[in-house]
Amino acid sequence: MEYGILGLLVLILNIYAVVKIWTSGAALGGKLLWTLLILVLPVIGFIIWFFAGPRGATRATV
Repeated sequence: MEYGILGLLVLILNIYAVVKIWTSGAALGGKLLWTLLILVLPVIGFIIWFFAGPRGATRATV
């Protein structure tokens, strides 16, 4: 039972990551590579994306 809940949590986090990737301001190639990484390596890919993935278009005001 606990593995099913854990699997569902991983699925939800991966769907969240893919949605955030495709709504980000990154280039198409980057979006494809990040999505592929998350689909091939769901847990590791999500962790890597969380720390190093494309961020939204933020501008520093000086």
